Amino acid sequence: MFELESALSRAHDTSPGPDGITYNMLRHLNTTSLSHLLFLFNRIWIEQKYPSQWHEATVIPILKPGKDPSNPLHYRPIALTSCLCKTFERMVNARLVFELEKQGCISPLQSGFRRGRSTFDNLVLLETQIRNAFVRRNHLVSIFFDIEKAYDRTWRYGILLTLFNFGFRGNLPIFLKNFLSYRTFRVRIGNFYSNHFIQTEGVPQCHTFYHSS
Repeated sequence: MFELESALSRAHDTSPGPDGITYNMLRHLNTTSLSHLLFLFNRIWIEQKYPSQWHEATVIPILKPGKDPSNPLHYRPIALTSCLCKTFERMVNARLVFELEKQGCISPLQSGFRRGRSTFDNLVLLETQIRNAFVRRNHLVSIFFDIEKAYDRTWRYGILLTLFNFGFRGNLPIFLKNFLSYRTFRVRIGNFYSNHFIQTEGVPQCHTFYHSS
């Protein structure tokens, strides 16, 4: 129960997904209802059955400031997914990050998606290297990468293979496999919805597996 309550307390109020359930609704559940919800999550975890509706996302295109509205590339897609699903993901993510940190699977130089770390740490490291090179009269080469559509082009199988090589077995990698598979979305503009599309590549941007909290 602690994991569930902790996950709900860390959730920020967002628009609901296709099921219409909000975080505010979940936070107002009484103890009995939370117990039923936890029972549901445990069944999904143990029986390895991922609800089909959790694969669905509603995408709302938001025009970037000062951009031409006639160009589809000038819109930022905001995906709305089930708050129930994201609550469970937050619980699973906490376990995953704990194991990754404990086993030393994450490079000490990585700051993104880690609790208590930020890009400021990398900037301080870079500044230190620059100062050291200046003092020693050496050259310093720094290379920056800006990967376009990084989420959309992520290799799903590579994620699962990496977890396997790290030694993860059992329900956790199976849950992640189900999470990444059979994802669909439809676009909403006002009150109008498009047909459903299948997301065959990449990973969804709207979920909690890419955040440390």
